[in-house]
Amino acid sequence: MRIKAVIAYDGSAFYGFQRQTTTPQTVTGTLEKTLRSLQIESTVTGSGRTDRGVHAIGQVIHFDIPSFWERDLAKLKTLLNRKLEAIRFRTLTRAYPMFHARFDAKRRLYRYIFKTTLPTVFERNYIGYFLSYDQKRLREALARFEGEHDFKYFHKSGSQPHSTIRTIYNARSYQIRDLHCITFEANGFLRSQVRMMTQAAMLYAQGLCDMETLKEQLEGKRQHLHTLAPASGLYLAKIYYPLTKE
Repeated sequence: MRIKAVIAYDGSAFYGFQRQTTTPQTVTGTLEKTLRSLQIESTVTGSGRTDRGVHAIGQVIHFDIPSFWERDLAKLKTLLNRKLEAIRFRTLTRAYPMFHARFDAKRRLYRYIFKTTLPTVFERNYIGYFLSYDQKRLREALARFEGEHDFKYFHKSGSQPHSTIRTIYNARSYQIRDLHCITFEANGFLRSQVRMMTQAAMLYAQGLCDMETLKEQLEGKRQHLHTLAPASGLYLAKIYYPLTKE
């Protein structure tokens, strides 16, 4: 039986989401090891990959379970959460047989959280840090990313996606007390795209680059900005699927 699960995890405990040959300490590797301890030999597929240090509160995964677990999903969820330390199963439900966590997803929402004062030792793995900025300029930069663009200069080198064209449906910023938030909602993201867009937007908001620089890079004319916002502040917040397939 195919299972759809929504999970949260502390990205600072892992070397990224995707399994690696050099270390078992990835989200996928940890999940598969734990499933095997419960006699579930399935691989785990996620809605998307997150970099080392990036967190999730709404990552969606799928895997298959043997028949003896089908009647006790509540117990399976309880046992998984008991065995796991930095990963939490929020929901675990039966999916239709061909459900695919990645290919069926229609929209993805990321949230970047940061402070303009130095995070405490207890916050530094979970909150980004930027110096003071102009909120109006930040909104101007984020608005520039909205729409369909070729983001070939807004992703980490080394990855070779089939296409670098993505549609950003919404990019906004807001503040809750001393926490500043940036959100991006899109049909998909390239490797490290959100961190690179966040860094670029904040550089403009701080007056460290001009709009022409952002425009040239977004139009694929020239790459001016290469750096990434710290991974600590980034959260995969929600994955959207067609209602007819829920």
